[in-house]
Amino acid sequence: MAKKKNLNPDQQKYQQLQKKHELKRPVLMNCIRAFWVGGLICLIGQAITYFYIYFFNFTEQTAGNPTVATLIFISMLLTGFGIYDHLGQFGGAGSAVPVTGFGNAVISAAIEHRSEGYVLGVGGNIFKLAGSVIVFGVFSAFVVALIKTLIGMIGG
Repeated sequence: MAKKKNLNPDQQKYQQLQKKHELKRPVLMNCIRAFWVGGLICLIGQAITYFYIYFFNFTEQTAGNPTVATLIFISMLLTGFGIYDHLGQFGGAGSAVPVTGFGNAVISAAIEHRSEGYVLGVGGNIFKLAGSVIVFGVFSAFVVALIKTLIGMIGG
């Protein structure tokens, strides 16, 4: 536990005043909003999955990739139109945790730096977040494939 400093009377008065006027954070309401927004995004994702299965003859295993790409594309469009920002303000982590949050983060960096030009502004900044995610994904896939290959060679 942190040791409190000895405060002079003015500092103690100020802290009391600060506590009196401090806004209470609605933690429970924020959790409920995040739950519903995240759940709605997942519901939309499930509907898109069923769409790909029903209309394009995908299987449950193969419908995942186009579903993720579609969700990212939709979130990028909504970010470009300024709608996803409002959703993020309302839903908090519920809008940031699903894959749509990744799409929002990627396109936000590009939109923010578009005044610097398409190559240096958009192209140079679009991968601020995406670059590290892509590198980690590629490296992880390489390690998993290497382990699988080694186990396959040992096992027979």
